[in-house]
Amino acid sequence: MRIYEVHEAKQTILRRQLWDETEIPERLMDGIETIFGERISPAEVVRRILDDVRHRGDAAVQEWTRKIDRVDVSDLLVNQQQMEDAREQVSEETIAALELAAERIREFHLHQPALSWIHNNTDGTLGQMVRPIQRVGVYVPGGTAPLPSSLLMCAIPARVAGVPHIAAITPPSRDTGLPHPSILVAAAIAGVDNVYVAGGAQAIAALTFGTESIQIVDKICGPGNLFTTLAKRQVFGIVGVDGLAGPTETVVIADESADPSFAAADLLAQAEHDILASAILLTPSRRVAEEVQAAVMAQIEDLSRSEVIAGSLARNSGIVITESLAQALELSNEYAPEHLCLLLEDPWSHLGHIQNAGGVFLGEYSFEVLGDYVAGPSHTMPTGGTARFASPINVNDFVKIISVIGLNNSALEKIGPSAERIASTEGLTAHAAAVARRLYKPGRS
Repeated sequence: MRIYEVHEAKQTILRRQLWDETEIPERLMDGIETIFGERISPAEVVRRILDDVRHRGDAAVQEWTRKIDRVDVSDLLVNQQQMEDAREQVSEETIAALELAAERIREFHLHQPALSWIHNNTDGTLGQMVRPIQRVGVYVPGGTAPLPSSLLMCAIPARVAGVPHIAAITPPSRDTGLPHPSILVAAAIAGVDNVYVAGGAQAIAALTFGTESIQIVDKICGPGNLFTTLAKRQVFGIVGVDGLAGPTETVVIADESADPSFAAADLLAQAEHDILASAILLTPSRRVAEEVQAAVMAQIEDLSRSEVIAGSLARNSGIVITESLAQALELSNEYAPEHLCLLLEDPWSHLGHIQNAGGVFLGEYSFEVLGDYVAGPSHTMPTGGTARFASPINVNDFVKIISVIGLNNSALEKIGPSAERIASTEGLTAHAAAVARRLYKPGRS
């Protein structure tokens, strides 16, 4: 894990890339050519799959699953018996852990207000009605690392928001043609209504357009791979999406008080996700930088996904020596990380300086892995710098606001002339006339 000076880091690991600048690995392009017979872009792959599923429904979903995932799936809907059988394949300890996580996620989101309001005065009534989205689809990654936790983190806030129908969709395993048993158990714990078997762009297409087996949803949430994310990007506007999740990322800010072994463990935990993941340490202490670097090299040897971690550490990760703690905080705000971990002597005193982050983890006992599973807030957080304007999944993602306008004659007299004037300024004479007909109605005082 390389140590950088600030000016180097700004040109490399702290530099955000636009979507269109992302380098597509040759191995991925080779796979595309094998399936499509030509080296087309991932975006074009997604466009073709979306169009096919839109027109051919179940048959297209099954065909793309066979081609891409190399699995034959005869039934895209998981039945009740399969849900019950899955529970027998998961240990009681794991079930208990998922239930604990679910309860804490539910309890956290119950504190979030999403309230309608009505205000009455002499002009009449104004207000907002908060209504839940009717149908939500949760995409759950299920490839090299099945993520039942992601299902809980999306489905439970949706249920707290009052969404009446929640569906989950997740890729099949090659062994059984069914989702990973832990995902089915998580779906039961979260009270998901339907679980469908499909992954990638074909899953997003099925939720968007519907098929014979898969019902249309109003909004899709949940992280996924490049093709899933590109599919969400292309269907946005037909359905709602929670955001465009990129590779996971974490920034650790550490001072002299930090335990280097803890900092190293936190960086390795995020690098484990994907070779495109980013794990960055910002510290004004060269001693801490060097000791964390050594700890990373020592700890990586014992980890099962060491090859993935090594790839991540070589590409988008590193240690940056800053001039001060204030500069570290400034760099973090510019980078806007998904996860920000403050391994500081007094982390709470610096919380007010944080402007951009998906989640802030304060101190060595609030480490990010607890947030991944059982702390309570959703771990589905904004990536790629979108924490500058986006938020983690929360109750507000699953409700919509309907404005309520109930004005009276007094309001018309007070604000009608201004509405007429603005309409006339914009050249919208029919708008102006709609006001004038009421203001100057014969017999009106």
